Amino acid sequence: MTKKLPERADYRFFLDIPTRWMDNDIYGHINNVTYYSYFDTVVARFLLGSGAINLVDSAVIGVVVETQCRFHAPIAFPDAVTAGLRVERVGNTSIRYGIGIFRGEAQQVCAEGHFVHVYVDRATQRRPTALPEILRQAATAILAP
Repeated sequence: MTKKLPERADYRFFLDIPTRWMDNDIYGHINNVTYYSYFDTVVARFLLGSGAINLVDSAVIGVVVETQCRFHAPIAFPDAVTAGLRVERVGNTSIRYGIGIFRGEAQQVCAEGHFVHVYVDRATQRRPTALPEILRQAATAILAP
């Protein structure tokens, strides 16, 4: 039995990201490493836009401790890309973000994956730190059912 691919309706926050000529690899499609840039960009834009994180002086920062990407269909420049974001789990010190990458207005993902951020004290960057309430609220707002 084939697993059903995620669709736009499975995500809660969206960000349009233009592809660039340099994103293509020698095989004529977006290089795999670029997808991780899309993942990082949609998570960062969500956190900054929600006010949950401030790049200059937030007490905590998210450190990526796990990532994964599954590729289902190629994308190539000059395709438009939309990154969909949802939160799959909110822990005491971590958040698992689920990301879907869509070509243009397509309903099914071309790639899907996740980032796990463990939040640590900005100054020491050593020990996991409890999520601030504003971050917990922002994450909960896009929590997948």
